[in-house]
Amino acid sequence: MSEAESFRSYGGVPVAHRRDERRARFIEAALTVFAAQGYAHSTVADVCAAAGLSKRQFYEQFANAEELLLATYDKIQADARATVQQALAELQTEDIRQVVATAITAFLTYIESDSRRARVSFVEIVGVSERVEQHRLDDRKHWSLLIKVAAEATIGPNAEPPSGYSLTATAFIGSLYAVVHEWSLTEPRPPVADLVELLTRVLIALIAPTAG
Repeated sequence: MSEAESFRSYGGVPVAHRRDERRARFIEAALTVFAAQGYAHSTVADVCAAAGLSKRQFYEQFANAEELLLATYDKIQADARATVQQALAELQTEDIRQVVATAITAFLTYIESDSRRARVSFVEIVGVSERVEQHRLDDRKHWSLLIKVAAEATIGPNAEPPSGYSLTATAFIGSLYAVVHEWSLTEPRPPVADLVELLTRVLIALIAPTAG
């Protein structure tokens, strides 16, 4: 879309704003439909019906359902990271255990506050296609960087884990995803506090074993 088209209005609302609004509606609808029916059993028509929008409007935003799934996943992950970063920004301590527990609590609380997020992020997204799996791996790099920055800010830049932050973060994120996947499928779900305690122990053992 050209800059001129972006500023063009319809009914007093800029076209770009309307497109963004429709995109958000599709993502919200996908969150509901994919979580309730399962991604594999959902169609573009299902999402359009839930969003109250047309297929034409859908294809103006997304090439196919898989692209919508990735957009939905990306929004969940980006919002989760923003939540964790905000929690850490408000924390004033150099205690690595408290920093880790705060970050994990923020992440899990965000995921738990809407059961659809866990379902889409840790169940429906898994094994969809090679492209989706690569996308998930690429997204983990953002979490790896967040872990590295938070750890270095707390225990210093010279206290790098023996295996380095990249592999260490990968090991932890793999554990986190596996635990949350299992937790999201368990009824009734164990308390978030139990997961926080478990995952805090895991990450501390990886990045600051002497603090355990």
